[in-house]
Amino acid sequence: MSTKRASYRLLVDLISVCVLAWLFGGCALPTPPVGPTPTPTRTPRPTYSPTPTLTPTPVPPTPTPTPAFPVTAGCVASVPDAACERFRASVTKAAMYFAWSDDAAQADTLLGGAELPNATPLGVWTYAVAAPFFTVADEVVSADLRAAWGGTPAGPFALHALLVTTDTLEALTTLWGAPAAGVIQTVAATELLTVAEQMDAWAIVPFEALEPRWKVLLLDGLSVVDKGLDMTTYPLAMTLYWGSARRPETLALLPRDPDTFSDRIETRMTRVVMTGVTAMTRGTALLMDRKGVTYPAQDILPWFANADFVHISNEVSFKPDCVAEGSGTMSFCSHDSYIGLLEAIHTNIIELTGNHLEDKGTQWVDHSLEMYRARGWQWFGGGANQADGAKPLTVTHGVNRIAFIGCNTVGPFAGEDSGGAARCDFEQMRTAIQQLQADGYQTIVTLQYLEDYNYAPTPQQIRDFRYLAEAGPVYVQGSQAHQAQTMEFYNGVFIHYGLGNFFFDQMWSDGTRQEFVDRLTFYDGRLLNIDLRTAILEEYGRPRPMTVGDPDPAADRAKFLQMIFELRP
Repeated sequence: MSTKRASYRLLVDLISVCVLAWLFGGCALPTPPVGPTPTPTRTPRPTYSPTPTLTPTPVPPTPTPTPAFPVTAGCVASVPDAACERFRASVTKAAMYFAWSDDAAQADTLLGGAELPNATPLGVWTYAVAAPFFTVADEVVSADLRAAWGGTPAGPFALHALLVTTDTLEALTTLWGAPAAGVIQTVAATELLTVAEQMDAWAIVPFEALEPRWKVLLLDGLSVVDKGLDMTTYPLAMTLYWGSARRPETLALLPRDPDTFSDRIETRMTRVVMTGVTAMTRGTALLMDRKGVTYPAQDILPWFANADFVHISNEVSFKPDCVAEGSGTMSFCSHDSYIGLLEAIHTNIIELTGNHLEDKGTQWVDHSLEMYRARGWQWFGGGANQADGAKPLTVTHGVNRIAFIGCNTVGPFAGEDSGGAARCDFEQMRTAIQQLQADGYQTIVTLQYLEDYNYAPTPQQIRDFRYLAEAGPVYVQGSQAHQAQTMEFYNGVFIHYGLGNFFFDQMWSDGTRQEFVDRLTFYDGRLLNIDLRTAILEEYGRPRPMTVGDPDPAADRAKFLQMIFELRP
C-alpha cells in the first residue's frame, strides 16, 4: 500500500469516529474540506403512542345580556284616560329610553297610585262635584259625598242621584274603594250633562271636563275654580305616581314639565269679574262722604280677591269739584276722590256705555279717561269719540285671550270729536265679534239697552241679545239694568239680561236692591265656569252678600235664584 493511500484511509477513519462521537456524545468537527457533501445517516423516528382521552368538565354557556333600553312603560287601569294619554306622549318623546306597553302586568315602569314600588309623585288629577247650571244649591260636604258613595245617601245626595263616567269611577275607586252596589250611575262623557239635566242629578266631573253649563259646587267650602286652592286639603285631588320594581333607576329619565301630568294648572286660569250699574252719585255719594270712600265695598271685597280683570260699568264721569246732591237730581257727576272705591276692588276694565257720562259736559269724559289712563286701566263701549268707543278692547293673560266690546242703544252718544258712549251698530258688532273669534279671543259683549224694571227681559231685548250671541261670543251682558234680570244659555252662549245695580242708591224696591256679580273663569283658552254671586243693597250704596235663609226675603239667596231661574226664556 502506498504512503498516499495509507494517509487517505487514516483520514476517513478519523472522520467516521468523530461523526459517531458527535451523534452519541458530541465532538467538535474540523471544517471539512471543500468537496462533495456526504449523505447524512437518518435517525429512526420513535413510534407514536396516543395519550388516553379525558372527559372535559362542562362549561355553562355565556348568557345573552338583556338590553338596558328601552324600558317599557304603561298605565294601571285606574289612571284617568287623559292622564294616561299625556304619559304616553311623554314616553314617545323619550324613545331612546322608553317603549310603550299596553300590558300593565308586563311593563317595567307604571303610572298609577302610591302603592307602586319606588313611587314618585308625577302630578295631580282634580275633580269637582257639579250640578246643572240652574241649580239653587251651592255646596256639599265631603262626609255626605262619602256616605253616598258607601251606599247611605245623606244630605243633598238623598235627593240627587250621583253620576260619573266609567273612567272617573275607576279613578275614584283607588281613593275610596269600590262604591256600594247600585248607588253610582255611570254615563258616557258625551251624555253626562244631558242626563244630569233630565234627572236633576249631580255628577263628579274632571276639572278639564267642566264647562259653563255645569255649576261647580263648593266642597267643604272649597272650589276648584278658585285660585290659591290648597290641593293637599281638597278632598277630590288624586295624586299620580310613577313607580317601578325592576328599573327604578330609570324614573329620572322621563323629560317632563312639573305641570304635564296635572289637569288643573293655575297659571292657565284667568278670573274676570263682571258687575252691574255703578253711579257714585246721590245717596251713594253721600254714604261715601259720611263713612269713607271705600266703605261701600267692605262686605264684598273677597269676591274680587285674586281677580285678574275687574269690570266696572261706570255710568258717571269724574269732576274734581263735584258735590253730592240729593235723590231728586238726574244730572250726575262723581268727585275725583271716589275713584278710590274702584281701586279698592282692583278695577282695571271700565265700561263706558252709560247714559250719564256727558251730564256735566263732554270735557269730563276726557278728564275721566285721563284718570283711568294714569292708573293703567283700559276701557271699551265708549271713549274719546265714536271710533274710540266702538273699538274692541283685547287683553291677554297667560294663555287666555279675552276681548270686550260694548255699545249703547238709547243715547246720548259720543260724537266724531267728542267723548261719550258708543252708538250700537249691531251688524258692525257681529262682524267684529266673528273676527275676534277667528283671532282666538273669548269675547264678552255688553249692551246699554232700554231700561225695563222687570226681572224678565222684553221680547225685543231677547231678540237683540240673541242676535249678537249668534256671532259667537262666550258671554253677553245687559249693563242697563237697574233691576236684576234672568239669564239663559242660547246656542251655548251665556246671556245675562241684566245684573242690576252695583254701587248705586236705588233702594225703592226689592228688584233694585238685588244685585248680581258674575265671576268668569277662563282656562286654557276657553270659558270654563260662571259663578253667580248675589248681593242686597244696603244704606243706599253698600252691597251685602245674600245668604240662604236670610230673614229679609229679598236677601234670601235661594229664593232669589229660584225665581230668576224660573223666569229664563
